Amino acid sequence: MANVSVYNMEGNEVGTLELNDAVYGVKVNEHLVHLAVVSQLANKRQGTQSAKTRSEVSGGGRKPWRQKGTGHARQGSTRAPQWTGGGMVFAVKPRDYTIKLNKKERRLALKSALTSRVEENKFIVLDELKLDEIKTKAMKKVLDNLKVEKALIVMDEKDEKVIMSAGNLPGVKTALTSTINVYDILKYNTVVTTKSAAKAIEEVYA
Repeated sequence: MANVSVYNMEGNEVGTLELNDAVYGVKVNEHLVHLAVVSQLANKRQGTQSAKTRSEVSGGGRKPWRQKGTGHARQGSTRAPQWTGGGMVFAVKPRDYTIKLNKKERRLALKSALTSRVEENKFIVLDELKLDEIKTKAMKKVLDNLKVEKALIVMDEKDEKVIMSAGNLPGVKTALTSTINVYDILKYNTVVTTKSAAKAIEEVYA
């Protein structure tokens, strides 16, 4: 099992934590990680975009000029795609962009993302994360002590002081162990979590 250092909020090492290889030590499946990210981004799309074809735009019922003898190219309607105000050739229509992954694939993709962070030493464990008040400067100081700028802060319980303090920091996002996902783990580069949150993730995904 992998051992990671445990730090306090001052950035000092205060111990170690043994991580379960069933979650943090799997063989990284890059293909599944890619599928999970594509699926997540695709599933966010509303799919409500809509454009009109030449049969749906108004006007253009009369042939603009006679077929022959004008010197112009023949035209049947002023609402053909080549005309200003005409319809689109392959007009986009509302559709469902959902890409489904089965449960085993989603779980393995998440484990792969977590494992990659542990292997790259970008998985930082705190003994605890408690703030006395809602203060952005206090959260910034904690991250500075850990030498982290872009981070996903994972908590096992909702803490409004931590969430609100991190809200105005660019490149920082908070999440609960039940809401973490592959895209955020990769996007925010470094995962900062507490000992209790790291164990809570093991309980869910081991």
